[in-house]
Amino acid sequence: MSETYDVAVIGSGPGGYVAAIRAAQLGANVVCVEKGPLGGTCLNRGCIPTKALLEASHFVSAAKHAAQFGVGFAEPEIDYPKMLARKNSVVGVLSRGIGQLFKKNKITHLTGVARLTAGDEIEVSAAAGEQTAVKAKKIIIATGSEPLNIPAFAFDGDVILSSTDVLNQKTLPESLLIVGGGYIGCEFACFYAELGIQVTVVEMLDRLLPLSDPEVSKEITTLLKKQGVKVYAGTKIEKLEKGKGNVVGSLSNGKTVEAAKAVISIGRKLNSGDIGLDAAGVKVGEKKDIPVNEHCQTNVANIYAIGDVTGRMLLAHLASRMGIVAAEHAMGQGTKIDYAVVPACVFTHPEIATVGLTESEAAERGIEARSFKFPIQVLGKAQALGETSGFVKLVGDARTGQLLGAQIVCSRAGDLIGEVAVGMQIEATVEELAHTIHVHPTLSEGIMEAAEGWLGQGIHYSG
Repeated sequence: MSETYDVAVIGSGPGGYVAAIRAAQLGANVVCVEKGPLGGTCLNRGCIPTKALLEASHFVSAAKHAAQFGVGFAEPEIDYPKMLARKNSVVGVLSRGIGQLFKKNKITHLTGVARLTAGDEIEVSAAAGEQTAVKAKKIIIATGSEPLNIPAFAFDGDVILSSTDVLNQKTLPESLLIVGGGYIGCEFACFYAELGIQVTVVEMLDRLLPLSDPEVSKEITTLLKKQGVKVYAGTKIEKLEKGKGNVVGSLSNGKTVEAAKAVISIGRKLNSGDIGLDAAGVKVGEKKDIPVNEHCQTNVANIYAIGDVTGRMLLAHLASRMGIVAAEHAMGQGTKIDYAVVPACVFTHPEIATVGLTESEAAERGIEARSFKFPIQVLGKAQALGETSGFVKLVGDARTGQLLGAQIVCSRAGDLIGEVAVGMQIEATVEELAHTIHVHPTLSEGIMEAAEGWLGQGIHYSG
């Protein structure tokens, strides 16, 4: 059978389902094709399940430190199957919610593998073998990414695990080796360490979170070590061997690490292969990314690409924004994407949130910038919470005072970074942040305090 639509979306992750809904809101007849559960990687195998588990481990950690608040607990009992059940429940609720949004917006949902057969045609193959031909005036590719699987550390789903495999483990390992100290590796390290598992992280580059501000890397390394995590930075895994129910990693420093299981978090593969790009005439970049313009259009004007598969920052919220841009442009609006203000967060405990430029990045762009770092422990709210690790670091143009970026390490930093992102979006100055009255006592006061310090007007801390 064959159906014709105004807009067809391939993928239902945070880019795809948002694009589908926005196009429908603008009057389009929309179909969204998804081979798995609605929500894609973020909802089913990434952002949401990992955060649900991290919240559980945070409760365990909080219980262990409750005595300082005058509250006594016995040693926390970890019911891992119940943690997994709650994680699955959260995912299920949100996935069903997308389904309801599709119904509300009259979006057709097809389950199956989509493949472009022409610039305006898609073939959808269902698991049962049924094939559906779809024609669409505009097509939005939102196929995302998946864990990078390389022969040297090939996933087996048993002792050598991908980030997806980890979420499907039914029991906790006695020990864990994490290969890769990026945001995924650090989040898993935090989760397992808080549950009392011996964790070792090996990062080939010279520091954890190697793309972050060096002070952020130093802080997260210190915090993970306090949680009992062994960290080897600037170290390669020369060989990874499976034993009898364990894995042994040979390191470039001559040491060996033995663990019950290993998690490989060394990167992600963009899902641009075998989706018919050649048949549609869509060009692919050297890294198998799909290049797009400011409207998220590919080289084929009626075909758009959004999210991870474009090779930009692999962030769910950026994919959502790209989805809106693509949908609006597909429906005749002139919407453009702007990558200047894209916040990000690593959901360790405490969290690490960033937006904009670091001081060194500003210098590389020829901007005379300076920064000021305000320690969170100075805040009354941080003392009351008993969560005093971290800092707020603001970067501003030394000449004009324009806000250029921020790095925040503290509890709920991911919530706080939004204030700085809004400030950057409206081209606010550091002075305007400093002069904005903040509620006391709150952690957000750290942003105001950092701004005051940047101006040389610090009340509670002057550096």
